[in-house]
Amino acid sequence: MKKLLHVIPLVLLLFVTISYQNTGASGEIPSGQNRERARDWGIPFSGKPGFLNAITDVPGVTVGMVTLISGEGKLEKGKGPVRTGVTSILPRGKTFDPVYAGWATFNGNGDMTGTHWIDESGFLETPVLITNTGSVGIVRDAAWDWMDRNGYYAPFMKEYWYAYPVVAETYDGMLNDINGQHVRPKHVWQALDQAREGPVAEGSVGGGTGMICHEFKGGTGTSSRQVENSFGRFIIGVLVQANYGGRKEMRLAGLPIGKDLLDFSLPKFNETSPSSAMKERETGSIIVIVATNAPLNATQCQRLARRASLGISRMGGKGGNGSGDIFLAFATGNPGAFSLDRITAVKQFPNVGMDELFTAVGEATEEAICNALVAGRDMTGIQGNSAYGLPKSLVQSFLRAHALLK
Repeated sequence: MKKLLHVIPLVLLLFVTISYQNTGASGEIPSGQNRERARDWGIPFSGKPGFLNAITDVPGVTVGMVTLISGEGKLEKGKGPVRTGVTSILPRGKTFDPVYAGWATFNGNGDMTGTHWIDESGFLETPVLITNTGSVGIVRDAAWDWMDRNGYYAPFMKEYWYAYPVVAETYDGMLNDINGQHVRPKHVWQALDQAREGPVAEGSVGGGTGMICHEFKGGTGTSSRQVENSFGRFIIGVLVQANYGGRKEMRLAGLPIGKDLLDFSLPKFNETSPSSAMKERETGSIIVIVATNAPLNATQCQRLARRASLGISRMGGKGGNGSGDIFLAFATGNPGAFSLDRITAVKQFPNVGMDELFTAVGEATEEAICNALVAGRDMTGIQGNSAYGLPKSLVQSFLRAHALLK
């Protein structure tokens, strides 16, 4: 009976997390779901967010997630415990219309496939997927299969086509049976098929399920900014998979909250887990995906991607030697720019108008990370390892102490 009582909550949690994304991404948030975000805690941010304060504020962008949570206790490779998933981002939904894109890195101890062709061609021709480090190959191959099944490509000769799916990763091996390869092709197809406009689930969902950020439960987070200058009105949207950072370096609203957090109970890691020396180092990673409807070219997208580091550093991230901080930005403002058989006309955004976009990327990245932390909840994974959610009472006490919250 005891065993059954332990299993029932996990089954319910699995049902709730998957249900959340299946409906939540299309706009309706299921009853009982905690939708508190960083602003609800009183954390102040600069800039004006879009209507959803999410990457899906950029028209046409869709997001899908599959969350895998099962098992508890001792690690048995191939069986669990499982705390992982996959996230998909499609620049124009299921319409094949490649977008200008560019990528950058803060520190490169990580992986994002397909970037060589983005550098060479200037276009993102595939969905973007994010998962755990051990599942990159499976996700990449499944994405190819999904593109083939759905005709998401342009043949260069009769029925012949090629693609280099973009798949990024962060490491969830402290909570998840990462070597068990629990992300399957069917999960990738599901994440792609179910990608929707609308609100985006945050915290321990999708590829961010088993991630830890600043030594608290991290994961998936998103935010957006409205930008207006003499060249028009535009949206910047950001989605992060946050799995980086130490506690003592953490900042909030630009202020050093780390020392206040050091006294809070640290995540409990079993002796068979990575050593304390490893935990003290910057061994995590963060993936940042930036979207905009501004008519940027590939070089300008790369410049935009670099600015994600502004938001990370504002949170206290330093791009340590063991961290994989990899960013990709794409722009939907030139529909129809891609063609294999004709010359196309495109709009050219002036470089003098980029400053407001740069600022927006930094602001939205910072808030997306905070949203991932606020949405994070206590999670126990392999060997009883636990990651704790960011303590709301401590955060609000800190804000009050600095006259940022009444």
